[in-house]
This record gives sequence, C-alpha cells and structure tokens, in this order.
Amino acid sequence: MIKEIVTYPTPPSVKYAIDVRVLDEEIETLLQDLKDTIKANSLEALAAFQIGSYYNIVVIAKEDGEFLELINPRVIGHKGRVTTVEKTAYFPNLSANVTRYETISLVYQDRDLKQCSLKADGAFSILLQRKVDYTFGSTFLNKLNKEERKQFQKKLEFGSDLAISELCPTTFKRDYIIKLINIIMIIMAILLLASLFVDEALSKEFWHYQSYLALSAFSLNIIYFFYAQYEGKRFTSCTSCQIGNIIGTATISLIKLSVIMIFSYLIM
Repeated sequence: MIKEIVTYPTPPSVKYAIDVRVLDEEIETLLQDLKDTIKANSLEALAAFQIGSYYNIVVIAKEDGEFLELINPRVIGHKGRVTTVEKTAYFPNLSANVTRYETISLVYQDRDLKQCSLKADGAFSILLQRKVDYTFGSTFLNKLNKEERKQFQKKLEFGSDLAISELCPTTFKRDYIIKLINIIMIIMAILLLASLFVDEALSKEFWHYQSYLALSAFSLNIIYFFYAQYEGKRFTSCTSCQIGNIIGTATISLIKLSVIMIFSYLIM
C-alpha cells in the first residue's frame, strides 16, 4: 500500500529504531508498503520512519527494478570524507551541502534475518548513510556545520531551495535615498514654520530656498523609483512584493512634498 511520506517538521526520534526480531505479517506488510511508496514517488530509497513506522528498516530501489531490503542496518566501518549536495523527501524541495564518509561498511539482516554485510562508496554510500540516519532519529540537518546549518534553517523558513543570496533582504541601498528625501522635507517644514515669524522680504527668500529643496526632493523621488526597481530585480524571490512597496513609498513621499509646497505657496 502506498503511504504518505513523513516530512518536516515531524521530528525523527530514537524511538523509531526498534530492531526487528521476528519477520511476521506486520514486517512483511511494512516492507511491501515501503516498496509501493518508493515506486509511486520515484524515489531511490526509504527508511521505515519516512512512512511512520517504528522499525529499523531501510529499502533501496535497485537499477534492475528489484529492491534491497536492509533490516536492522548498522554502519560498522568507514573511511574518507566527501561533501555532496543532498536532497531527501523529508525536506521536500530543499538541499544542503553535507559532509559524509566516502566509503562505508554496513551489516544488516535479510528477509530470513540472516546476517549480511556490504561495502559501499560514492553515491550509494551517501544514500545508505542518509537512510540509516533516520533509524537513529537523525537527518542530514544534524550533519551540517554551523554555517551550512544557519543557511539551511533560512531555507526551511522560506520553504524553497533558493540560494541564500536570493532570499529577500530586509534592508536595501534605496532606503538611504528615502532617508535623504525625508531630511530635505524636514528642512522644508522648518522653513515653512519659520516663515510665519519673519517679514515679507525674508519670507520670499525662504520661498526660493523652498523651491530648490522641493526640486531636489522631487528629483530624488524619481531616482528612488527607478533605482529601487533595478535593485529589486536582483532579488527575484520577492520582486512582486517589492513593486507595491516601491510605488507606495514613492507616492507617499510625493504627497508629503506636495502638501508642504501647497502650504509654502499659500503662506510665503
């Protein structure tokens, strides 16, 4: 029977590492469910945990269409180190750079509970290590170094296997343009208030300063609008949400500028 595959955030646990002692009907059914689920999802392998079972079993899909059944598998030897990009059904659509043993020796029991052993290297070794991890309540997340774990946690939050550089940042260089515009408008507001307490000649001089400042603020708004779109295109993962923010920010800034200029015109 095809089973639903367990995915993050359901946590693996050591309670999923119960060794098989008797090959009864329950185990026979579990082995068949693993095979059916592998076929239905075009997977390379599954550990029993991945379909919600507590038993220490891994099933590998072989190239000839047959299956390798690993009951109570244990890694007993290893050598070499290799870092590869890994994916697993537990973290759908995500990948990480994981460092593992290049070659391993493994013991397991077959369907007759006869003790067997094998040696594996390359991609097969990586696959076996990843599946055996589940039988000990672990995932490749526990194999990541500090930096890689930090990056993978961000991928988990974002729910996508985008490069970290593609994740939408919280601050942009365009924010400095808005800050400058706001400073100019504060100066304009101060001049507007000051014009209420000076004579007409000085008020007219303030108006000239106000006009230059307004032109500067308006020009910076135009620069902000086009530069912000350029900057936003560098982060394709959040372009759509940025467009609305850019338009809204520029519009609000122009409204503020217009209000200040209308009052300046009427008062100065």
